[in-house]
Amino acid sequence: MTRHPLTGNEMSGDAQGGMERHQYDVIVIGAGGSGLRAAIAAHEAGARVAVVCKSLLGKAHTVMAEGGCAAAMGNLYPDDNWQVHFRDTMRGGKMLNNWRMAQIHAQEAPDRVMELEDWGALFDRTSDGLISQRDFGGHRYARLAHIGDRTGLEIIRTLQQRLVALGIDVYMECTVTDLLKRDGAIAGAFGYWRESGRFIVFDAPSVVLATGGFGKAWKVTSNSWEYTGDGHALALRAGATLINMEFVQFHPTGMVWPPSVKGLLVTESVRGDGGILKNSDGERFMFNHIPEFFRSETADSIEEADRWYEDKKNNRRPPELLPRDEVARAINAEIKAGRGSPHGGVFLDIASRRTPEFIKKRLPSMYHQFKELADVDITAEPMEIGPTCHYAMGGIEVDPETEVSVVPGLYAVGECSGGMHGSNRLGGNSLSDLIVFGKRAGDSAAAYAAGLPSRPEASDIDIEAAKASALAPFEVEGRENPYTIQQDLQQSMNDLVGIIREGSELEQALVEVERLKERAKTMVVEGHRQYNPGWHLAIDLRNMLLVGECVAKAALAREESRGGHTRNDHPGPNPEWGSKNLVLRLNAARDGVDMTEQAITAMPDDLQKFFE
Repeated sequence: MTRHPLTGNEMSGDAQGGMERHQYDVIVIGAGGSGLRAAIAAHEAGARVAVVCKSLLGKAHTVMAEGGCAAAMGNLYPDDNWQVHFRDTMRGGKMLNNWRMAQIHAQEAPDRVMELEDWGALFDRTSDGLISQRDFGGHRYARLAHIGDRTGLEIIRTLQQRLVALGIDVYMECTVTDLLKRDGAIAGAFGYWRESGRFIVFDAPSVVLATGGFGKAWKVTSNSWEYTGDGHALALRAGATLINMEFVQFHPTGMVWPPSVKGLLVTESVRGDGGILKNSDGERFMFNHIPEFFRSETADSIEEADRWYEDKKNNRRPPELLPRDEVARAINAEIKAGRGSPHGGVFLDIASRRTPEFIKKRLPSMYHQFKELADVDITAEPMEIGPTCHYAMGGIEVDPETEVSVVPGLYAVGECSGGMHGSNRLGGNSLSDLIVFGKRAGDSAAAYAAGLPSRPEASDIDIEAAKASALAPFEVEGRENPYTIQQDLQQSMNDLVGIIREGSELEQALVEVERLKERAKTMVVEGHRQYNPGWHLAIDLRNMLLVGECVAKAALAREESRGGHTRNDHPGPNPEWGSKNLVLRLNAARDGVDMTEQAITAMPDDLQKFFE
């Protein structure tokens, strides 16, 4: 009898209808940093917990967060504290952040980092033996706790090791296609084993979504195949709301050559450790793109910027360390003006700034990545880089204290949740976001399950409906190929909902998405359920199309430029839009989404004073 390698659960599907069924208190969907931290917290709170992941345990985008984990520990600069970190986060998000989430994050991040160290994470050290912290864009002080340029990998290793040691069940290569409800509350989840195609039902009153983002809806992206907006779509279909969906972060520095690795991330640590951006004329162009909002704290000459690396406390920071949206827009402007590199990017140069020994010690992954994949020696020559679709600020609307959505029993953390980062995320805030809110979600989900007088049970009718929905691509009469639809969606999102947007193009994108949704209704999958990647993609496409509509619709409505959302026809921020967010809900009757405006809750005076 074949058994799951970690849980020992039978995969044969001997249950009636070839369907497995398991009972838990908390199901965590996703095995990145936020999912693992939530599962550990729920387990330690006394709940029976399982982690369900689409890929393999350890294959998470947390690993891509190479530069560090932002926490105001004050190890290098004693003046740093949670108030300054909070202020930086809110300013980076252009004040659209949920201020309470930003406050909790800044206050609790240092404790969560120290907790990781207690669990065995091996952080780089200062000469005094403290956890070392490095500089990143948008942060007033050096506050990113790091392990070389492999910080996310070390955090995943640490959390994964603890998860396995605690004996928490893990269902790998298992895709969840539907959330199950009873009387308006969560009752469990329905999915299938990717290898065999057999169905599986999880009965649980608490579900934590930790599924990451939706970057695979774009052609050029740092995201892997798993990032198809599953959590966003699952939440919408369950009755939850999405917020801030127009804000998509295009990381300034992704590889542009060779084509096989186009979009692969180049960590911000390269700029944090002294790397500079140059155009094809050899000009260090970022001095020409400093926004007024940041001019008072950004160096406006090469000499002043260079002094900053030697005396960081008393000089304004280099413009290469502006927030990511500002740097991405500047790079895009240089490329559009004809001053780009031969392969459509710009140059990132650290070779002329640091010794080979320094680069290999501080940036070992970057050195090997370029050497092995692009035959470029970054200790001797510049890199060709350009903006790549990287991170979703928008996600499931949650309560800042508990991470619960508007659906009882449904929680969301990490990139699939919204509110924390506002219109733009600062580098390094992603890793601390995962561990801060992962713990809170796990604690809350366990408490909710324990407090129920009786467990809601999914109806057989709903389970059969979920099964029929998953099998639909095998039953449809048509000729559309899921791979062709995915390519067309990615091209449309890249061309029409990219880093620089126009109202007419966004309208065109919505028309295109509707056309693709119609084509998807006649999408055919051949063969059987075992080892069938076409079937997997057909299911993923439902999610990508729904999320693509959300992004385009919100981007069309927000007639301003702010953070990760830039409108060519509405340049600059509009004060009217600075006090409201856009919220999206599923309209099942027309297989689309409806959108409403929502006023931002006023920040209390004791926090408001930091911005005066």
